[in-house]
Amino acid sequence: MKDRVKSADKFYNYLGLATRAGQVVSGEYAVEGAVRRGKVVLLIIAADASENTRRKFSSLARNHNVKAIVAGEKDVLGQAMGKPSRAIVGLTDRSFANVIQESLRESVQENN
Repeated sequence: MKDRVKSADKFYNYLGLATRAGQVVSGEYAVEGAVRRGKVVLLIIAADASENTRRKFSSLARNHNVKAIVAGEKDVLGQAMGKPSRAIVGLTDRSFANVIQESLRESVQENN
């Protein structure tokens, strides 16, 4: 798994950087509270999160006008952040959110 993060695209690297900068909230309860308080600007939902989790946080994001994207896997998201696996990650800084979204767009273009 370490090799997956090391060789992963910019997305995981930027997520790790944002975490070290203190601009990330992770874990279901912490993210839910931060979204409700208006602190989260981008919500990342792991592709392998449960259907219930995806539905709950997609709805929460919609209701609070927060952009939500499905990206990454729980284990790799957590590893990039230096934490156990994470199904939900909230970015609280708009600049990091923009860079991470751009890195995902580049990744999709490279795969096409």
